[in-house]
Amino acid sequence: MQTVTLNNGVVMPLLGFGVYQIPTDDTERAVSEALAAGYRLLDTAAAYGNEEAVGRAIKSSGIAREDLFVTTKLWVQDNPAQDNTRRAFETSLTKLGLDHLDLYLMHQPFGDVYGQWRAMEDLNREGLAKAIGVANFYPDRLIDLIVNNEITPAVNQIETHPFFQRADYQTLMRDHGVQIQSWGGFAEGKSDLFTNPTLAEIGKEHGKSVAQVALRWLTQRGVIAIPKSVRAERMAENIDVFDFELTDEQMTEIATLDTGSSLFFDHHDPEIVTWLAKRRLDA
Repeated sequence: MQTVTLNNGVVMPLLGFGVYQIPTDDTERAVSEALAAGYRLLDTAAAYGNEEAVGRAIKSSGIAREDLFVTTKLWVQDNPAQDNTRRAFETSLTKLGLDHLDLYLMHQPFGDVYGQWRAMEDLNREGLAKAIGVANFYPDRLIDLIVNNEITPAVNQIETHPFFQRADYQTLMRDHGVQIQSWGGFAEGKSDLFTNPTLAEIGKEHGKSVAQVALRWLTQRGVIAIPKSVRAERMAENIDVFDFELTDEQMTEIATLDTGSSLFFDHHDPEIVTWLAKRRLDA
């Protein structure tokens, strides 16, 4: 497995396993099969409702804690955000059955972002979260957070796939020491990604699937990817992407697929902001 080194020296796998939208009843089995397939980066979130199942799979795997890299995410907190962030972190840690996280991300750029971040900075200083970062932060919000706080986010997990490539934003993040991580690397199959003729032809040249081409394209750009699957054979296929390399010409071909727009939702849309910012998780 290839790795990247974050801005505080923490080493993170370049490819991992995500559990977004995996039903709770399937999560433990899926994570267990992913670990058996060789994944060591696991990505979940309080909002996914499956942290306990991820924790059970970790416990039953027998894999040493130091060999795993576990990420979960903080949902928007009510005031006092700083106190509630610590409580939310402790709840996630208990559900996962762990004594620390490798990476703790602020899931959305809403609510009392500064209060939440101050609490996350404290968790990082105490060693409870080895690295802290954000998700879904657009450039303006990310730079504001960096400029006005002591600790720069180690990671920003954002929508990144062949139809929304974020190349310029990746460069900006790199300039500020922030590692880009993709969610939705397959665009959830939107815009017929899995039958896209450009990706299919490139895959044919390498004897690889469209999914493998998409993951190789991400990781070859230095973008951390966390593909999700509930099928063991697909998990094995998704992790098998480091035995080939896309040519410069193929990378250029894939670059032409970029639409420059989200296929899911716009964090600048007032209706989306209202829905996300007001949503609260059950205890």
